[in-house]
Amino acid sequence: MVAVEIPTLVLPNSSSEQRVPVVGMGSAPDFTCKKDTKEAIIEAIKQGYRHFDTAAAYGSEQALGEALKEAVELGLVSRQDLFVTSKLWVTDNHPHLVVSALRKSLRTLQLEYLDLYLIHWPISSQPGKFSFPIEVEDLLPFDVKGVWEAMEECQKLGLTRAIGVSNFSVKKLQNLLSVATIRPVVNQVEMNLAWQQKKLREFCNENGIVITAFSPLRKGASKGPNEVMENDMLKEIAEAHGKTIAQVCLRWLYEQGVTFVPKSYDKGRMNQNLQIFDWKLTQEDHHKISEIYQNRLINGPTKPQLNDLWDDEI
Repeated sequence: MVAVEIPTLVLPNSSSEQRVPVVGMGSAPDFTCKKDTKEAIIEAIKQGYRHFDTAAAYGSEQALGEALKEAVELGLVSRQDLFVTSKLWVTDNHPHLVVSALRKSLRTLQLEYLDLYLIHWPISSQPGKFSFPIEVEDLLPFDVKGVWEAMEECQKLGLTRAIGVSNFSVKKLQNLLSVATIRPVVNQVEMNLAWQQKKLREFCNENGIVITAFSPLRKGASKGPNEVMENDMLKEIAEAHGKTIAQVCLRWLYEQGVTFVPKSYDKGRMNQNLQIFDWKLTQEDHHKISEIYQNRLINGPTKPQLNDLWDDEI
């Protein structure tokens, strides 16, 4: 199998015109064993993947680190060719804990630096008390200015090449931009054909922030039928192009100018997710896609849900 050359995007807010591969490999938590994760990542590198997304809370940093180390030792890839993202969990979302949390992630990943470090959620909870979902009574005030200054310090120390956020609404991004010296380069959010994030996309474009879409195929929660993968209209579009529904979804995201991190450990599907660069959706396809009913899949990490997490943005 010939490795696919994945296009890259410049991160406009990065200090050195840093580039990110548009397709990454997600490694959000599930019940696959570390061995499966490691084998899948080595396979992904062979297929052309260079962008890998993890988080302290996923439990996949160790397996990802071992796989990347092995891939470098085998000569499959050099560290400079990789783009590795991890995320600060809410228990460490406090100014005095950020740098040590990143150092811990780096030790687990066996890396000297990250390419991108993200604030996972715009909330803070009791240090040291990991639970998921997060109990609302464990929440503490989120000091966005103090935490962001500590994120900036991480970049100045060379522990990460760039910093960003995840799950931030327009309002929360505005608050952050008002106190930031170094601007966030990425906002990683749920984005898919049934949650297209038009308002957030426009704001991010205007402010040089690249969106990374998680759950790009609307997977990641068991809430009944998948409004994307089981959509008859999308099935027709896919058939007209001789593609799968998943490929239509990812091509649409690519045409919106965002990056995305599908998660598949299946060799065939990993490859299919890269077969999206040599064809285009039509104007009519785009019109039909714009009419898909919109609703958020991932409502938040707390129990019960927070009323103001998304600031009622659609």
